[in-house]
Amino acid sequence: MKLSLIIPAYNEERYLATCLRCAIDELNAQARSGEVEIIVINNASTDRTSEVASGFAQVRVVYEPVKGLTHARQRGLESASGDILAFIDADTRMPAGWLSQVLDAFDQDRNLVCISGPYRYFDLPGVKSHMVALYWLLLAKPTYWITRYMAVGGNFAASKQALLRIGGFDKSIAFYGEDTNIARRLANEGRVQFNLGMVMETSARRLKQEGFVTTALRYVLNFISEVVRNKPATSDYRDIR
Repeated sequence: MKLSLIIPAYNEERYLATCLRCAIDELNAQARSGEVEIIVINNASTDRTSEVASGFAQVRVVYEPVKGLTHARQRGLESASGDILAFIDADTRMPAGWLSQVLDAFDQDRNLVCISGPYRYFDLPGVKSHMVALYWLLLAKPTYWITRYMAVGGNFAASKQALLRIGGFDKSIAFYGEDTNIARRLANEGRVQFNLGMVMETSARRLKQEGFVTTALRYVLNFISEVVRNKPATSDYRDIR
């Protein structure tokens, strides 16, 4: 199986190079060079995002002129050649073993259509970092046992064919709830797995700027709304760069 690693990027010149270096280091360490392609979706950026991405020989840059996360994800789906499409964010740092976890999971389970895992924030103070870990363990995982689907937008991989069967990403969703939306719809095609061991390192910039409690409540509210009403509760969001 071939995997396409897709990274939506809107004005991400500050974080993107580190994200790509981590992904390429993991690709080289796992000797997966022939199995993985890396695609950066330049999502109407006005900074040096495209230039930064183009500086890596292993990276293909695709331009999406309509700003918006789901527009960028859909462009990635349409541009990718892989059987499995993995989506991470431009401010993530892929840990060792992440690629193998994804590829092994799909190799071992023919009914699997999506796999995801939690975030760990590399720039969050100790106490809050422990609170986040408890959130995933005590709230997120039990919720997954009830719904049988859950995805984290900057840390999931899905079958390309399953994504195509459900019509791809819902571009009417601006930001919040888009990951729950895709997980819910994919669950109709096969098994969606949420694995606490499939951790992705990411920046806590939104938590820091919008507030820990406010951000957490906003994500929980939109998750519940997607589960109950099949649509997000909020449409407004702020770019944090």
